[in-house]
Amino acid sequence: MTSRVHTITEPVENTRSIFDLLGGEPGVRALVDRFYDLMDMEPDLKELRAAHGPSLDEARDKLFWFLCGYFGGPDHYIERFGHPRLRARHLPFSIGEAERDQWVTCIGRAMEDQGIEPALVDRLLQSFYGVADWMRNREG
Repeated sequence: MTSRVHTITEPVENTRSIFDLLGGEPGVRALVDRFYDLMDMEPDLKELRAAHGPSLDEARDKLFWFLCGYFGGPDHYIERFGHPRLRARHLPFSIGEAERDQWVTCIGRAMEDQGIEPALVDRLLQSFYGVADWMRNREG
């Protein structure tokens, strides 16, 4: 079986990677921090927040490391943990439609709050939705 997770590395605007368009590591870190800040304070994201346990610190770092490589930058996650094996690594967490939808909503809000170009937000949301849907491991 082949992995459904693919790195988004093809250039946008024919010259710059998504990693570069987001501002490199500082831009990806700001996006990830905003994502987790929103999750921690928005009541409509409560199921998503509950799935993460009491601390978001480890999740923040892991998502940052993963997204750097996913967007075409350094492979920090792979250097630390090997292949992402996203579905296998998410099996211990109960992920249904609510968590999927809240994850996509939260990352969408974070990208908008970071001032990411709307066309790029739309492109990334399509990709993120596919990955988030693939992470589901229960009905509902």
